Amino acid sequence: MATVLVTGANRGIGLELCRKFAKRGDEVIATCREASPALRETGAEIYEGIEVTDETSVGTLSRELRGRRIDILVNCAGVLTSESLDDLDIDRIRRQFEINAIAPLRITAALQGCLARGSKVVIITSRMGSIEDNSSGGYYGYRMSKAAVNIAARSLAHDLTDQGISVFLIHPGMVATEMTGHRGVPPEEAAADLVDRIDSLGPEESGTFWHAKGEPLPW
Repeated sequence: MATVLVTGANRGIGLELCRKFAKRGDEVIATCREASPALRETGAEIYEGIEVTDETSVGTLSRELRGRRIDILVNCAGVLTSESLDDLDIDRIRRQFEINAIAPLRITAALQGCLARGSKVVIITSRMGSIEDNSSGGYYGYRMSKAAVNIAARSLAHDLTDQGISVFLIHPGMVATEMTGHRGVPPEEAAADLVDRIDSLGPEESGTFWHAKGEPLPW
């Protein structure tokens, strides 16, 4: 049995990941701003009021979990808005950087003391952060923030390797959540693929970028 912490756990992919991990017998720690009834039903240990963009909030979580081991840390909290060249809402772009790029780094650093040899850090990213794969433009804040978190994860992989901690970037596919306007594959299918991919990846793949279905993705 592993201890798994999932951020952004109150809905969407985060909620489904909590369900999948809990169903197979893992100890699940779920963080969110406000727990949904569905999250409470998973039986996860819930930490509410956690705002991943706030240093004080993340510091509180770190203190609460001091001395606990986390085997799998899943940075799942994220936000998507659409900006075009003619609609560059800089505040929206900045918010996506705070949540999608900076928050996973902040959370991982704050919980580093809970990670040990064999632990895995997972960042739920997107192939929209791939420079090579960008064939349509637009979505400036989302693309830029995901590209930023991809390079942050690569650095984390280098910095944590001596501690035996692996870091993986996984794209879940287009998932039918509120964030995507409910377009794409069902969240439960995406979560199952993510859990399979997390289980299959080992230290030799640390710092790599994957589709949840198993396809390595280009940077």
